[in-house]
Amino acid sequence: MRREELLARITVDPNICFGKPCIRGHRIWVSLILDLLASGMSVEDLLREYPQLEEADIRACIAYGAEMVRERIVAVG
Repeated sequence: MRREELLARITVDPNICFGKPCIRGHRIWVSLILDLLASGMSVEDLLREYPQLEEADIRACIAYGAEMVRERIVAVG
């Protein structure tokens, strides 16, 4: 799936979840999925925990995170 197709799975609507980026059609924040992946949860675990999601939704969250990193630098350490 192309990057544009993945990113189309993410929505930002000021009237839904305070305007936080969410997976299209759900109120699941992109940041939640990225946090869970960072904590060691596997894609398979996420799909079991959130059966309404598809693997492409998880990949869309990663693509969105990568896109945001291209936009600014965050100081670490």
